[in-house]
Amino acid sequence: MLLLLSLRLFVLLYTVNGDIQHAFKTHGSKTHLTTFSSAFENYDTGLFTAIGDLNLLSTETSTTLKHPLFPTYSVRVKKSTDFCDGTVNAYTGYIDIEARHIFFYFFESRNEPDKDDVIFWTNGGPACSSSMGLFMELGPCRVQDVNTTKFNPYAWNEKANVFFVDQPVGAGFSYADHGETVSTTEEAAEDIAAFVAIFFQHFIKFAGRGLHLAGESYGGRFIPVFASKIYDQNSHLVEAGFTAINLTSIMIGNGCVDQSTLFRAYYEIQCTNASISPINSISNCVQMRQLVPRCEKWYKESCYDMMDAIACRAAFSYCYDTLETFFATTRRNPYDISKYCEGEHDDTLCYPITKEITAFLNRLDIRETLGVDSLVGNFTPCNMHVVARFGANLDQLFPTQYYIAALLERGVRALVYVGANDLVCSWVGNNRMTLEMDWTGKNIFNAQDLREWRFNGAAVGLTRRAGPLTFATIYGAGHMVPYDKPEASLELVKRWLAGDDL
Repeated sequence: MLLLLSLRLFVLLYTVNGDIQHAFKTHGSKTHLTTFSSAFENYDTGLFTAIGDLNLLSTETSTTLKHPLFPTYSVRVKKSTDFCDGTVNAYTGYIDIEARHIFFYFFESRNEPDKDDVIFWTNGGPACSSSMGLFMELGPCRVQDVNTTKFNPYAWNEKANVFFVDQPVGAGFSYADHGETVSTTEEAAEDIAAFVAIFFQHFIKFAGRGLHLAGESYGGRFIPVFASKIYDQNSHLVEAGFTAINLTSIMIGNGCVDQSTLFRAYYEIQCTNASISPINSISNCVQMRQLVPRCEKWYKESCYDMMDAIACRAAFSYCYDTLETFFATTRRNPYDISKYCEGEHDDTLCYPITKEITAFLNRLDIRETLGVDSLVGNFTPCNMHVVARFGANLDQLFPTQYYIAALLERGVRALVYVGANDLVCSWVGNNRMTLEMDWTGKNIFNAQDLREWRFNGAAVGLTRRAGPLTFATIYGAGHMVPYDKPEASLELVKRWLAGDDL
């Protein structure tokens, strides 16, 4: 989907609002300030035109960004205020790919927005809105009820500029015309990589700034693939005379990266002291213990050694359906086994606050402030139709650690952090994934013992690190670490962004 151009480019920096437009014309290493009248709007379309300054964006209308390397892509963005945290600038918009439209939020850092790194955040699903991460976990504010938000002092934009993106198409406020769909992570990666390039090239103050891709749950599949696409795309940007994206790290929270490591973890989390005391009956645990080796063997033969789609789907469906049936007898919250599910899972996802967030985002005044397109129907936290399409392609069964290993070999740092009370994408499974992953630092990494990491004089969790790879757990947290342990979560992020050991 990339059109590579062999161009010697002038980069024009101009504003689209007002009668006077200021531009920086760059050629070689010299930069000159030039002033143009509004008549210059008919500029040579062969040149790349950059907006340059986020502060020039309007709160009333969206500005459209384009890029010659991505002729089928454009980005609409506007300044959006007074819906969350009025202490920082916030922006919302859409990534338009012909008939597909992906919604995003962007919050500047509370610290030094002109210097701090950039974090790209996505929730999982694979079609759950990143509005959940924004308004429930790590965003600048948290929704309290349909009419109220509360300042979040532990938001990740304390030390970074942060994107929240509703992807793939169909998640949150994202939508498509004419039945357009995205059904695999690799397809979704094309759109995200193009968006990142367009944004960084237009707002040149971010050029060279560290970019950290972060996500949770199905983000364990998304993030490594998105990062790999951005990394590979960099050579095309440089070839065309543009600045490469400074892809610095990936950050995977309670990620489902490698399904093969999670079968045994389902048993261990429920039936041993790996997290809390055993939560399931002895009878069920004995049956699970008998099932797990057979499932691991069947899955390996059908999905790893040779991908047989019919056999692989059968193995995955039978084993997980059976394991989840055993868990359902506990009535526990699968995202935090130390608690019981609040409400029916299909209604609340075990967290009633999700219904308040949904109501908040369905308010007409909020949708107008955010610039949500009128074609978008009611907001829902997760789009099960998109989940089904990804499932039909067996997308969740790809061993995504292959991508993580490839990024590590190229110097991209990886943080795998996990709330210790999660069942769905547990610390036990993620720990096993990092130990079994093949890369040149494997032996050194595996030789390190898990040790406690501390904050404010207390143990926060366990960690292991070697070279660019860090694994960490957070005591007392479940699937959504920033929600359960916001202060520890922010400390983790601060240390990671600074390049410090935990």
